[in-house]
Amino acid sequence: QVQFVESGGGLVQPGGSLRLSCAVSGSIFNMNHMGWYRQAPGKERELVAGITQGGSKRYAEFAKGRFTISRNNAKNTVSLEMNSLKPEDTAVYYCNADRNWSNIMGVNFSSWGQGTQVTVSS
Repeated sequence: QVQFVESGGGLVQPGGSLRLSCAVSGSIFNMNHMGWYRQAPGKERELVAGITQGGSKRYAEFAKGRFTISRNNAKNTVSLEMNSLKPEDTAVYYCNADRNWSNIMGVNFSSWGQGTQVTVSS
């Protein structure tokens, strides 16, 4: 069973930065691609950014130019560097992994970790 442990969230002022990390453990033999997602209160979970096994990246429009996704294949971790944070970035952030890129893009998963709360407020 794959487990995702997200960390690095917190309270930050508008314009600030945070770096989120996700450790992936368990049976990851078929897990090639990874992604970061977020869910704000009352809203559906949405894609923030995805990264393929080979390192190609895709970002949601709101994340372009502000967020950077990266991965460490040796350590089975994926990170999200977030800069110029805005109050609308407030959400619980999750990671996930799948060998099917369409699942990464389509937010199509049956299980999730606990996530890490990001709150952007003055």
